[in-house]
Amino acid sequence: MPFPEPIVVYITASAEPVARRISEHLDAPLHGRGGGDHVRFEETGSHLRALFAAGHPIIGICASGILIRALAPLIGSKWDDPPVLSVAEDGSSVVPLLGGHHGGNDLARNIGAFLDAHVALTTAGEVRLGTALDAPPEGWRLTNPRDAKPAMAGLLNGAFAKLSGNAPWLDALADRVERHDSDGPVVLSVAGCAPLVYCRQDLILGVGCARNCPPEDLIGLVQKSLSEAGVSPFEIASIRSIDLKSDEAAIHALADNLDVEAGFYPAELLEAQTSRLSNPSDVVFAEVGCHGVSEAAALAGAGPDATLLMEKQKSAMATCAVARLSGQGAIATARGRLSVIGIGPGDAEWRTPQASRLVAEADELVGYGLYIDLLGGLAEGKPRQDFQLGGEEDRCRYALERAGEGRNIALICSGDAGIYAMGALVMELMDRASDDGGVSNAARRVEVVNAPGVSALQAASARAGALLGHDFCAISLSDLLTPREQIVSRLHAAADGDFVIAFYNPVSKRRRTLLAEARDILLKSRPAKTPVLLASNLGRSDEQLRLRRLGDLNVDEVDMLTVVLVGASQSRAFRSGDGNAGVGGWHIYTPRGYAKKIDAKEQA
Repeated sequence: MPFPEPIVVYITASAEPVARRISEHLDAPLHGRGGGDHVRFEETGSHLRALFAAGHPIIGICASGILIRALAPLIGSKWDDPPVLSVAEDGSSVVPLLGGHHGGNDLARNIGAFLDAHVALTTAGEVRLGTALDAPPEGWRLTNPRDAKPAMAGLLNGAFAKLSGNAPWLDALADRVERHDSDGPVVLSVAGCAPLVYCRQDLILGVGCARNCPPEDLIGLVQKSLSEAGVSPFEIASIRSIDLKSDEAAIHALADNLDVEAGFYPAELLEAQTSRLSNPSDVVFAEVGCHGVSEAAALAGAGPDATLLMEKQKSAMATCAVARLSGQGAIATARGRLSVIGIGPGDAEWRTPQASRLVAEADELVGYGLYIDLLGGLAEGKPRQDFQLGGEEDRCRYALERAGEGRNIALICSGDAGIYAMGALVMELMDRASDDGGVSNAARRVEVVNAPGVSALQAASARAGALLGHDFCAISLSDLLTPREQIVSRLHAAADGDFVIAFYNPVSKRRRTLLAEARDILLKSRPAKTPVLLASNLGRSDEQLRLRRLGDLNVDEVDMLTVVLVGASQSRAFRSGDGNAGVGGWHIYTPRGYAKKIDAKEQA
């Protein structure tokens, strides 16, 4: 999957001129610690980590050491990490630190040429061989990338090598290899190493299948058919099918298996290919509105002058066909994706890498305006659709329908999207019938990704100590969506069960009585000294934590932005020596009974 757009980052005022020049040259966002018409940040390390976790290539106008120290905890695999470059403040040198073979070196050369700067490439392949064996250009595929490293080492050490096939981008190896002409795949054989096999990706695979076709059936048909036709799976550039199948698990499993994208066409476009089909079918037309799916999709994707390399092959539940690219094929629509993202309380350090990455990949952000604002620089420059509080169904419906058009949409939620947020409403709209307020069929076919976030109850408990150390529950005190009688019934049940309770939506301007009623119900079964935590704006600059006793809980202290955690009968509060720890020096926790477990072991 390609990386999101690169971000140019500067830290000191003296670096801003070069940073701005690079930003304008690349048409890339500019982030800096100074003021001005760009994204501003205060804490360098956390900002860099958030960008890296989101998958953004980073161009830092700063010392390499700053980037290394900030990003070291997140560095993982060379196959997955985004490129990271450091550029001297005066623009005199450019150093690709990470991702050299995945766009970093090309980006460094681009910037170096623009600044007339020294480009310090350190990847051995490009320094000494003039090319990267594990990163062929677009349109080519290395079938065995894990074998590139020993082959490169062998070449560097002078091992005998031969190259068969025509690949202009390997001409840099001319003085190191023995050349052989061949019409087949490009093969680089280095003595003592597994041959590196490169395939040109110039084939379009069209597929069709019955609803709920087992993935192994479609994958098996394709593998068998390609093998019999003498076609390598690595020659496939993309998969195409009809849009009615955009949510078919088998097609997406096949795309994952071949590591290519899947795209979809409407029936009308496929029907326009009928005169080119080898196996038109009236039965298929009656079913989906076109006379063929697999052949038509392959031809539409391969271009107006393309012909079938492999006619339709079929099994009991699937079909496939192949055409070779010839000119510009019809533009396909990807399956739409709706990412329902919990961003936590708002602090970037509390946001998961998955959430940051999904935000960075999104075409459009949807949500309550405040929550989108909390994303800071990640939201900069992205199209956004803001909704006010109270417009929950409108925002979910909008997000689903936009994703149904083939877009990648991110629905931004505070905390965890599945806890008193939009996750359940998205599911409900997809589950409803169209004539009962549901969404369109196209919206029902989108991929939904639910990205968890740190919830308010987790954050509050962690800030105070470990109030959720034993059994707990959450109850919303809003009677807008839940009947008041049902809320009261749950309050009594939670009191009888002696749960730690997290109260969401405790009060509003018009609702002021249920929290007081909850307090009185709980006081019948747990001590008046039971600790209560009032937490608001968690993880933000105006965060506020207050410790109270259940018997003294005053409803007027609570507002709509407060989550209220009421301890169980065994919950405790104690003061520590650090006056800044916990809640004003107090730690709150609920013991789970480990002391009893230890005593039982000792007695045994």
